[in-house]
Amino acid sequence: MNIRLFLSALGLCALSATAQKNVVDEVIWVVGDSPILLSEVEETRISMEMHGTPIDNPYCTIPEQLAVNKLFLHQAELDSVSVSESDIIAAVDEQVNEYIQVYGSREALEAVMHRKLSQMREFWKTQQREGYMISQVKEGIASHVNATPAEVREYFKHQPADSLPFIPTQVEVQIITAQPQVSRAEVERIESRLREFARRVNSGESEFSTLAKFYSEDGSARNGGELGYTGRNQWVPEFANVAFSLNDPKKVSKIVRTEFGYHIIQLIDKRGDKINVRHILLKPKIDQSEVDKNLARLDSIADDIRSSKFTFDAAAQVLSDDKDTRNNKGLMANDATLSSRFQMKDLPQDIAKVVDTLQVGQVSSAFEYTNERGQKVCAIVKLKNRIDGHKANMTEDFQVLRDVVINKRREEKVEEWIEKKIASTYVRISPNWRGCDFRYKGWVK
Repeated sequence: MNIRLFLSALGLCALSATAQKNVVDEVIWVVGDSPILLSEVEETRISMEMHGTPIDNPYCTIPEQLAVNKLFLHQAELDSVSVSESDIIAAVDEQVNEYIQVYGSREALEAVMHRKLSQMREFWKTQQREGYMISQVKEGIASHVNATPAEVREYFKHQPADSLPFIPTQVEVQIITAQPQVSRAEVERIESRLREFARRVNSGESEFSTLAKFYSEDGSARNGGELGYTGRNQWVPEFANVAFSLNDPKKVSKIVRTEFGYHIIQLIDKRGDKINVRHILLKPKIDQSEVDKNLARLDSIADDIRSSKFTFDAAAQVLSDDKDTRNNKGLMANDATLSSRFQMKDLPQDIAKVVDTLQVGQVSSAFEYTNERGQKVCAIVKLKNRIDGHKANMTEDFQVLRDVVINKRREEKVEEWIEKKIASTYVRISPNWRGCDFRYKGWVK
């Protein structure tokens, strides 16, 4: 079970614990106008015990952490922090799928947790929403933190050598892609289906949300296609331009083509610079003959590169369909580290499997994979470089060391904010819960 699933499992077990064990409830803390209940502490403690997670003095540590979270959530409310409903739904869908894989079926999951899946979904949606809001507040607090090269060197000059981080083996990969084209007949099929959906809604024959639940290929389908209040910049331009032009909630938009597929959109409400809409997404199917044609073309290009008719760099710039890499000679960029280096686990899985079989300088055979937008793509890759695992140094790993310094400064900035927020926030702790050696000062007024 991965770490994200493990952490969310704490919440899942809290559901189960609540269902099976009744706690005599009382308000033990109040932070601002938000109470912390004994039952919340018990649920968290039981969850952690069930997973063997050690926690010192849980009746002091857990209430304090819940209180800190309430400080962040209060700030999120003041800052009008918004969270995309579609992101929440997508995250919960992923959780549900993973749990069903773990327990074998929906029915088995419900039996173990003593809850209907719909109840678990609502619990997870709250959990995800609050998690997103807390993360956004933290990011805002530390958004201006930086570190110059001189400051990074000065920091590590005073650190013991064994404190330097170990850098696992990394690779640099170049890629040339070919995007199989959707046939005109398939586009017409998709557009005809969406036009029929629009006709049924506009005529009053069907509800848009019902059609979305049955037919949309987006994660929002479970919520009737609803995306929640969202700003223009949170959607791709083609979708946003049409969505924000809608004025009549009773009408359905024209068909919108984006990199994700084909959509129709219905306005629900406008609130300031945000709108709430529903949409139905249909993704066109690619003929296998089109995939095979692109694989054969890429194998031919790979053969020409191996026979030195032209270089991989030149081919990527002229022949690749990947707009993100072709202007950089096909070199893939790691958005998480803002560099060209990847640990194998950070590469897309299908690409990593191919790269793992290559020697430095070797070009792969053509293969297919699904990109982050859910599109089928054909590709060849070249292993440009492999950097063996080593202790970080300023010459090769400056960005890693800089991140260490920045992250430490960000943590300090957030800690400083928490202490100031405690001082300016109304806090009441029941007498029986005050005798703790709290991590932060100022809780007991």
